[in-house]
Amino acid sequence: MPSQPEHPFADLALARRLEGAEAKSNADFVDARARVRPESGACWIEVDGTRALFDGVGSPLTQTFGLGVFSPATEEGLGRIEEFFRERGAEVFHEVSPMAEQSLLALLNGRGYEPVELSTVLVRTIAVDSGDADRSITGLTTRVASPDEAELWAATAARGWSESAEAAEFMRELGTVTMACRCTVPFVAEIDGMSVATGSLNLHDGVALFAGASTVPEHRRRGAQNALLAARLRLAAERGCDLAMMVALPGSGSQKNAERAGFRIAYTRTKWRLAR
Repeated sequence: MPSQPEHPFADLALARRLEGAEAKSNADFVDARARVRPESGACWIEVDGTRALFDGVGSPLTQTFGLGVFSPATEEGLGRIEEFFRERGAEVFHEVSPMAEQSLLALLNGRGYEPVELSTVLVRTIAVDSGDADRSITGLTTRVASPDEAELWAATAARGWSESAEAAEFMRELGTVTMACRCTVPFVAEIDGMSVATGSLNLHDGVALFAGASTVPEHRRRGAQNALLAARLRLAAERGCDLAMMVALPGSGSQKNAERAGFRIAYTRTKWRLAR
């Protein structure tokens, strides 16, 4: 088996590629939301390299990406971003990489922000001959979902989050919008022809962002996500991507699965909320 490619250094250059890919991917989603649901008011702005996204009040995508990574954050810039969210009745959240300018911490503290959440960003290199294998069980197949399968993809994803009614509803709505995203490739895993798991692949500037992982409860631990991961890595290699990234809760099962698949932790981000 070919040796695992070397991991990239966790530095500002890497953070700019990863944060930029996620920001563009999520902006693409917001654009799709605006096309599919014009009444949502979904939109985004860019301020000093930071993308501020509004996907609706309460949406996990209603926040900023890349703050302090592409250029130093300023009082004026933060003021513009805060006004953007306030005008739409949304709370102000920033997903901040530790590679951002260190002066940002004092700036956030001074404006009344508080840390509320952590997320782990994982990365690995991609090579056509990386040896990523599909070790799924007999009868399990993976494929790209077709544009007319938005309802199937959404229903499967929602069933995978059925333990949380709020998350399940979000995933159901996600399906329709995901199918309208220009840079997203939706995947589905099937066992004997029945849809049991989902995943998605977002491609931007040579970076493949893995998201949308969901498996229906009765078919977990049967290799569906491993098969989806292998299939997406192969497609990412075919599309010329050299890096793959994934975001997970620290210490979660998703993080462990990613590490087993050759990902490593690049850094841990902090989400900040404006408390006053």
